[in-house]
Amino acid sequence: MLMRPLGQSGIQASAVALGTWVMGGWMWGGADEGACVRAIHAAVDSGVNLLDTAPIYGFGQSEMVVGKAIKELGPAGRDRVVVATKCGMVTTPGPGKGRVMMRSTAMGVAEDGHIEVSVYNGAASIVAECERSLKRLGVAHIDLYQTHWQEETTPYEETMDALLKLKQQGKVRAIGVCNATPAIMDRYRSRGELDSDQEKFSMLDRKLEAEQLPYCRKNNVAVLAYSPLALGLLTGKVGPDTAFPAGDLRRTHKRYAKDNLVRVNALLDRVRPVAAARGCTLGQLVIAWTVRQPGVTHALVGARDEKQAKENAAAGSIELSADDLATMDRAVREGADEIV
Repeated sequence: MLMRPLGQSGIQASAVALGTWVMGGWMWGGADEGACVRAIHAAVDSGVNLLDTAPIYGFGQSEMVVGKAIKELGPAGRDRVVVATKCGMVTTPGPGKGRVMMRSTAMGVAEDGHIEVSVYNGAASIVAECERSLKRLGVAHIDLYQTHWQEETTPYEETMDALLKLKQQGKVRAIGVCNATPAIMDRYRSRGELDSDQEKFSMLDRKLEAEQLPYCRKNNVAVLAYSPLALGLLTGKVGPDTAFPAGDLRRTHKRYAKDNLVRVNALLDRVRPVAAARGCTLGQLVIAWTVRQPGVTHALVGARDEKQAKENAAAGSIELSADDLATMDRAVREGADEIV
């Protein structure tokens, strides 16, 4: 497994990480807890040590599943994993605090959902969230603590000061942001060391290339790419007639329209020869391409079961030649712009 540093923290983390959004069940049509625990164990046994979760994934469920999996790894289990979680998506921020992001049900986003979710990064709220996450995860410290989204009712400096205090207390080892601009990161960095930035990035989502990735390379900020397989689209396993269960966000996602799926699979057809030559699946090839993009240090990939976890982890040892990368880059340039 390819290992890389998380910024300046001194933490070495697997380039292929396990993203656990699906393990909360929320927005993914449910999840089987036992299968999720086994998937985490399979990932760790396959060389993955970076586990990324968040309180909002299933409203605490994902963190509890990760915590259970760590406990069942045995006495030395905690030392085998780098635990990353987040803060800032809350249901009760208080009047005038943060910004409302969405309404939700327990299964997913809904216009008339009974749960109102806000983004709020106030200091006291972050401290309280951290304590709840530590309890759900069953750990004494969080390796990487990230603000999940950004909001402007709280000064970024206040947010960073709260995170730095948690770090000084030994409850957090490294600090990261998600969904932030370079200007926002500058404000975090004006108060202290910022180790990572988590952003959407894939063959179909490449906005980071213009400014974000060069900024992070220059300032030694690790980049954790989420949705590198574009919600499964880039695995080659989704066809125009694929059906998704109720509660699965892909059921109504515009990227899953039949005409778009045809274009996606045409793009994948262009890189199938590379996968064949390397003896890997399309999904593995796409993950390997992702972590070899300049500035992208880690790819967060979800898994529902042991098989998916092992398959994804294997991407961390795939070597791609300059010719392989050139072929894939050309396919992206020629085909991705037509895809929603």
